[in-house]
Amino acid sequence: MSAERVDVAALARLRAHRPEAVAEAAARRSRRPLVGASGRLMIIAADHPARGALGVGGDPLAMANRADLLTRLCTALSRPGVDGVLGTADILEDLLLLGALEDKVAVGSMNRGGLAGASFELDDRFTGYRAEDLAAAGFDAGKLLLRVDYADTGTGSVETLLSAARAVDAMAARRLPVFVEPFLCGRGTDGRLRTDLSASAVIRSIAIASGLAGTSAYTWLKLPVTEDPDDMARVMETSTLPAVLLGGEIGDDQEGTYEKWRGALRLPTVQGLVVGRSLLYPADGDVITAVDTAVGLL
Repeated sequence: MSAERVDVAALARLRAHRPEAVAEAAARRSRRPLVGASGRLMIIAADHPARGALGVGGDPLAMANRADLLTRLCTALSRPGVDGVLGTADILEDLLLLGALEDKVAVGSMNRGGLAGASFELDDRFTGYRAEDLAAAGFDAGKLLLRVDYADTGTGSVETLLSAARAVDAMAARRLPVFVEPFLCGRGTDGRLRTDLSASAVIRSIAIASGLAGTSAYTWLKLPVTEDPDDMARVMETSTLPAVLLGGEIGDDQEGTYEKWRGALRLPTVQGLVVGRSLLYPADGDVITAVDTAVGLL
């Protein structure tokens, strides 16, 4: 990383003595269209911590150091071709105060109540941004996660469906785009929630997400690459809504993952990438090269 390490003490002092500085920074932030001249989107995702998902690779607390995370984010946002960032209020407001969101797309993460590993993980309540919060801050879009378990004997999945639909309505009423990230999932014998990345499951999840709310005019989809990347063309025929690919963790086969993304990016409804931990915490520690490589795929 080449960015100077973020001074957390200075941020804390500013927050303690001048909390209104957040709103002031939001009001004077220079904005840009969601999709720029390139017609593509490259968004860095950093909303994992608010769900208690702090692990990267073998380090369960990799994202717990806020100074380190903000430094990595500032490095990523400084690279050519990076359009913006997805985060919760604490992270986006830190970046506002650091001046890192000028002429960048700011996407607010809306539902973070389904904490990673919790028994109530499927009851994914909207404990983050509301549509009115995003509008007041002058941010550019929102994002919500929609996980559905057909075998859910409680009300978590259906309550999340209902609240997601109303959130899409609220965003559309303000003419704000919202990225919906749908998954079909289920619990294994160990009780852990797992997502189904088979083609048939992703197709069904797209169909469900596309039909949410009273209008789909401002809805985008945020989708995984299927287990078999050759299935992506068929998967993406399910909807005409614009879509971005989510990155997830790359794992050991970095080149194989990039090739999957490259192939999917050629499909007509796919507009870009939203990638987080794999670019912010690459195995070799080189954030600049990881980000530049991802941008090059676009």
